[in-house]
Amino acid sequence: MTTDTPFRILAVCTGNICRSPMVERLLQSAFARIAPGEFEISSAGTGAMVDYPIDAQVAGFVRVFDGDSENFRARQLEERILEGKDLVLTLTREHRGRVIEMAPSLLRKTFTLREFARLITTLDGDPSLDGPHRWRAIMPKVVRARTVHPSDPADDDVVDPYRRADEVYQQMVRELVPAVKTLVDWEFNHR
Repeated sequence: MTTDTPFRILAVCTGNICRSPMVERLLQSAFARIAPGEFEISSAGTGAMVDYPIDAQVAGFVRVFDGDSENFRARQLEERILEGKDLVLTLTREHRGRVIEMAPSLLRKTFTLREFARLITTLDGDPSLDGPHRWRAIMPKVVRARTVHPSDPADDDVVDPYRRADEVYQQMVRELVPAVKTLVDWEFNHR
């Protein structure tokens, strides 16, 4: 089964220059390699530094992990950006709350990145489906898994490194990259 409608993922952080663009560009790069045209990844910020490029340090990390940091411009999260999204991955629980305040209908489609990564590993996807259908089919199961496998809220957030020490940037990478890799591996393993 194939579809012309990609699975649409939106990553959300605060300024949209560090964490969410890193998620966007890493997922975009990986999914384009394993499932060309099946996923559409974007990002926005709850307090975006509109039109700014990716933070220079983060751009370096994106390149290290085979992503492309070129031609990125930060944008402010708005209701119109949320329309039609299949999954919203926030970088903190606070961002998740902001998304749900703005679009209550996305309650069952909005998770922190780390929460979603933990939950999806408990589930099997249908390899007979293409990526978009497989991910749409798994979403209700991820919602149910949230109640069966509640997480420690302290494990959900990815630290904001903006204008902080190099060690905080490294902490962001340690929190963010394994979760992104989990999503990519899940898709790869269920193809």
